[in-house]
Amino acid sequence: MKYILISILLVSAASCSKQTPVYPQKDQFLSEDEMTISKNRSKELNNLERAQIEDWIKSQNTKYYPMGMNYWVNIENLENHHRKNNGEKVSYQYFIYDFDRVKLYDTPVENINVELGHFNEMDAVEDAVRYLDKGQEAELLIPSVLAYGTYGDNKKISNDMPLIIKLKAL
Repeated sequence: MKYILISILLVSAASCSKQTPVYPQKDQFLSEDEMTISKNRSKELNNLERAQIEDWIKSQNTKYYPMGMNYWVNIENLENHHRKNNGEKVSYQYFIYDFDRVKLYDTPVENINVELGHFNEMDAVEDAVRYLDKGQEAELLIPSVLAYGTYGDNKKISNDMPLIIKLKAL
């Protein structure tokens, strides 16, 4: 009886401990069923976030326009501007906000003379900077799938968090 009670206490204590998040290992593969579940979850999350962002836009004084890549920008017809090609160098900076307009980091992300097509950046940022002229600013509304996705940045950006990016071409 004593051993059963001790075993129950140990199992209970272990289950209360904080679990560390599980990240896929480098060479880990998902089954077809797991891939289907993941794809469906991503699709549902994206549809939900799009609806929430569209509702948020309706409550704003600023107009936002959808871009082909599935984010919004506050510049009408931005995709009709001259588009820079892969290999061209650009400089830019941006601040990251949540949808309560709280700035998440005090210092901007800044990249000087980086080559388009070789970014280690959010895809929406690279896409938008292709259309901006030097000195031009844009505000991007980015669903989580185009931002930091399922894992966040393990700092201030949580998992599945859509973001507002205030971007400036330098």
